[in-house]
Amino acid sequence: MARQKKGRFSRLDALLMGAVGALVATSVVRELRRPAPERTWRGKVAGVPYDYRPPTIDRLRSTWWAPEDDRLVQPTAYGLGWDLNIGRVVKLASSAVAQDESASNGRTPAHH
Repeated sequence: MARQKKGRFSRLDALLMGAVGALVATSVVRELRRPAPERTWRGKVAGVPYDYRPPTIDRLRSTWWAPEDDRLVQPTAYGLGWDLNIGRVVKLASSAVAQDESASNGRTPAHH
């Protein structure tokens, strides 16, 4: 049986985990201090967005697949932090490939 490493997490890992835990705790406490009808379960704490409402397909789609939105990261569809806008990444990558193909063919790229 292999020996388990001591200190599996570095100090930086522990600091980051502590900071995330503090943000989650602060955001939940903030919501619980509000009267029940006023709880939205979404907002920002120390500039970090949170959304603890049960996720919906529409909210996930609009967060993860929004190619027309200029942001590469958007407030998370569920949880704390930000999510990658995959639609925007795909659009930018497609545009870059189209420009490379046009340049190699000696043509000007078409704009979409």
